Amino acid sequence: MAPHSHSHAGHAHAHAPADFGRAFAIGIALNLVFVAVEATAGLVFDSMALLADAGHNFSDVLGLAVAWVGAGLAKRPPSRRFTYGLRGSTILASLGNALLLLVALGAIAWEALERFADPPTPPGQVMMLVAAAGVAVNLATAMLFASGRKRDLNIRGAYLHMAADAGVSAGVVVAGLAILLTGAAWIDPALSLVIAAIIFWNTWGLLKQSVLMFLGAVPEGIEPEEVETALAALPGVATVHDLHIWPMGTSDTMMTAHLVVAGGHPGNAFLAEAQRLMHDRFGIGHVTLQIELEQGVDCGDCSAPDQRQRVTGAARAARARTR
Repeated sequence: MAPHSHSHAGHAHAHAPADFGRAFAIGIALNLVFVAVEATAGLVFDSMALLADAGHNFSDVLGLAVAWVGAGLAKRPPSRRFTYGLRGSTILASLGNALLLLVALGAIAWEALERFADPPTPPGQVMMLVAAAGVAVNLATAMLFASGRKRDLNIRGAYLHMAADAGVSAGVVVAGLAILLTGAAWIDPALSLVIAAIIFWNTWGLLKQSVLMFLGAVPEGIEPEEVETALAALPGVATVHDLHIWPMGTSDTMMTAHLVVAGGHPGNAFLAEAQRLMHDRFGIGHVTLQIELEQGVDCGDCSAPDQRQRVTGAARAARARTR
């Protein structure tokens, strides 16, 4: 076997996620108080729309709690048992968050359909006042997570849920005004179904991304072919193979690859430059490269003909552009 180097020089192993502990605590406290007020108003005044919105908000409180636990576990240091720490817990938190919302959706839709048979007429003024308070609470909570929504799917899930809740509460305000003006009792359960549809719309994307991350799919926004081409264009690289890119958490991306460098080991400066390129161009934070001096190193299924041919083609194209 040709000599090789298994290295990740040039970067730190710690990728601590941003600390949103205070935001989670404040958001959960605000929403718990509001859920209690809204559910009480819904029961007292027999408003399915208020109860549906309270149920949705309570599912988001549970979602915030799950996301908070996931974010906390992700900050635990690596151990001999969990060599990357528990960063994957944020993926489980996102998945759990989406499933909680789907459960809430089913409960709301079922109750709303039953209410159509004999819908009560709740007081529009009460609906408007309570829902207006919900708009303020949900917007304030969403803003607590705004700064992290583009970097972490777990935080993004919290942000989107709170922002969507603000929109739903605004819809309840409008429904309250419509009931006040028309006296139409069907508006209340109809709005509940609209709320359920909004929950589904916002949850589907989060559920899809969470499942893909759980299965180790290449994160969105990263094209493996472009990564291969960038690696193949590095000085001295003959071919690139056995490339793997996967999410370790909702804000951590990992990568391993084998580089054939026929001229000999390129040194730590080369590895540091490769790591910087992967980080700056593709957002990949943990890069492990194995250097091989010739083709034919036994690495399991990495020498499969279809992959070897595809990666070699990428290397040739990259070298042609650098001439």
